[in-house]
Amino acid sequence: MKKGKKYVEAAKKVEKHKLYTKEEAVKLVKETSVTSFDASVEIAMNLNLDTRKADQQLRGAALLPKGTGKTKKVLVIAKGDAAKAAKEAGADYVGDTDMLDKIANENWFDFDTIVATPDMMPALGKLGRVLGPKGLMPNPKTGTVTVDTKKAVEEIKKGRVEYRTDSFGNVHALIGKTSFSEADLLENLVAFVTLIVKSKPSVVKGTYVKNISISSTMGPGIKIDVNSFDF
Repeated sequence: MKKGKKYVEAAKKVEKHKLYTKEEAVKLVKETSVTSFDASVEIAMNLNLDTRKADQQLRGAALLPKGTGKTKKVLVIAKGDAAKAAKEAGADYVGDTDMLDKIANENWFDFDTIVATPDMMPALGKLGRVLGPKGLMPNPKTGTVTVDTKKAVEEIKKGRVEYRTDSFGNVHALIGKTSFSEADLLENLVAFVTLIVKSKPSVVKGTYVKNISISSTMGPGIKIDVNSFDF
């Protein structure tokens, strides 16, 4: 695939094998954005994990202090007080089996995240074949299966990002937009990396974080020196 002229120019600013400090990386990610729109900034971390083992699979959610710059549409599957609390917290859609029927019958997906109370999970399970592949199935590990629908909706709206390791031990997440200030991007970056480091499985020996890089949408990857973080 031939890279565009803008990408080639941007890539020249990044030394391929250099490890940048987190501050330099954040500055560079803004300078190397090649899109005409407000690009997303993503982090990729490669971890020393054997994800074939259940105790070495990471999955969870991080609340970014400066948000993601993206407003997510939230569907809450709940009844009674939990449904009422979700509405008051600003959920975009709230319902129970009526919403599930809408998904099943109308192929309706006008939402980014589903939050459900535990009692609704058996009904949701029937839609597993549809929701699973789209990554929409609620999960207790990411805080989307909960009785506290208010807290879940508020956190998602504020800028909570979900993450999970792939089969190679990589974790990817959105940490903001290129329009963010360097200080705000840096704060989100540090918050995410710190959470992943704290989530290290106790069975892992030796180096845990192999490498960290950030990039903007369609921009070049910038490698960060792991030692520039204070763990």
